[in-house]
Amino acid sequence: MSKIKWLPEALADVERLHAFLKDKNPQAAARAARAILEGADLLKTSPSIGRPMQDDIERRELFISFAAGAYVLRYRQEDENTVVIIRVWHSRENKE
Repeated sequence: MSKIKWLPEALADVERLHAFLKDKNPQAAARAARAILEGADLLKTSPSIGRPMQDDIERRELFISFAAGAYVLRYRQEDENTVVIIRVWHSRENKE
């Protein structure tokens, strides 16, 4: 079983996403945070579950369905026992 390591940017992303929803719907914000954390927990036992990205540092993306969209966890396997979550965003966000 792998351990999960969150980069500071990824933790800030989760806080930002939670804050965005909390003003509109506190219950949805709590459900969203829980969905993101549960999705990350899947990586402990199945680190290869995410879609491989076409890059040379072997990053992956895990899409976590939520309401009409999804949250995207970008991550990489640091070693055989550690998965590093790099960034998190909502699929409807403009990433430009």
